[in-house]
Amino acid sequence: MTATNWPPTPRGYFAIGAERMSKALNLGNLMRSAHAFGASFTFTVGATYHALEARADTSKGQWHLPHYNWRSLDEMALPQGCVLVGVELTDDAIDLPSFRHPLRAAYVLGPEMGSLSEPLLARCQHVVRIPTRFCVNVAMAGAIVMYDRVKSLAHYADRPMRPGGPPKIS
Repeated sequence: MTATNWPPTPRGYFAIGAERMSKALNLGNLMRSAHAFGASFTFTVGATYHALEARADTSKGQWHLPHYNWRSLDEMALPQGCVLVGVELTDDAIDLPSFRHPLRAAYVLGPEMGSLSEPLLARCQHVVRIPTRFCVNVAMAGAIVMYDRVKSLAHYADRPMRPGGPPKIS
């Protein structure tokens, strides 16, 4: 691929956010990853600070894509047709590697010291879990979900049967 069409663009759009985040640094890291992976917007529900306080976002994502600070779940307003997908370690969650991502999705992660609230989980059309032995950092979890989405919905060459990359075509 040439520089003008790299990286491959996945179909659809997505957003990513978190409920009740308590650390601006994690929001900054999540926003930086969202900007890098091509998110359409980022959001928080019930956070106690604003996007401009997310100093870990050295890409200045808040200047390049919208960020919504919803005070409560009642305020949260997603675009019509956008599917809310919770990311949480629940018994009935779908393992991320087995999940087919919706074309229009908003992924929501839980807080650093807790889980997604029951009202938010009830609003999710799907709940996925990252197959780890225990919880990972919220910003890391967001990056894993975004990577999986891009890998699933963008057009990359199939993985070869042997270690290494696909053969070079001359």
